[in-house]
Amino acid sequence: MKVGMKLHGTDWALIVVIAGVGCAVIYAVLARALRRAVREQQREMERQLHAMATTVKALQARVAELGRLEEARETEVATISASAETAAEPKPARTKPEIVAALTAAATVFLGKSARVRSAQLLPGAQDGAGAWARQGRVNVQTSHNPR
Repeated sequence: MKVGMKLHGTDWALIVVIAGVGCAVIYAVLARALRRAVREQQREMERQLHAMATTVKALQARVAELGRLEEARETEVATISASAETAAEPKPARTKPEIVAALTAAATVFLGKSARVRSAQLLPGAQDGAGAWARQGRVNVQTSHNPR
């Protein structure tokens, strides 16, 4: 049994209208979802940029701190070098204030906080027979070590 159905012009118009409305609804839903996804991506990107900016500021502070430590180390090396040059002179009974200052600076850099050297004594015979080149070599080796 064959049942034939013939569509009239009004039926075709109704089908076209329903399909058009369906397409418009689907377009509106997809456009809204796309806008929401774009907003979420923008928020995530802003969060990441903020985190990176914070990290960059922390790194800049660390670089500045390392620069100050390097300046302190160079000052310490200069002080120790000056002490090594004056070490060839006869030693008085008391330790020179420059040497105590150099020891204090070295202890401060090594400990990472303020240090105080209360007394220092030279050992008898510790520098006997050592030339200026040997002393300077020891100073260079000792100051080349990273205190941290």
